[in-house]
Amino acid sequence: MSVITPKPGSQKPLSQKGNTPKEGPKPATRPAARFNLVQYLKDVRAEATKVTWPTRRNTMITTGAVLAMAALTSVFFFVVDQVIGLGVRELFGVGG
Repeated sequence: MSVITPKPGSQKPLSQKGNTPKEGPKPATRPAARFNLVQYLKDVRAEATKVTWPTRRNTMITTGAVLAMAALTSVFFFVVDQVIGLGVRELFGVGG
């Protein structure tokens, strides 16, 4: 591995090479907006009016569907567990 070092006086300043030195981030042209609590609460209220809530009937229907699926899933896994347990007991004679 070789390292080439420039000879003294062979380097030109960056502005003469046509390269401009990299600039850091520009300062913000405008000051940051200040937090306005009143405007924030107005915006929250405006957004809250856009929310659509489900009706009582829709809530009851979806709750029933979730409970039915949970019950069905628990029965399925109970049956699968019993079948696997039966297979293990028959094959290896373990598990009571």
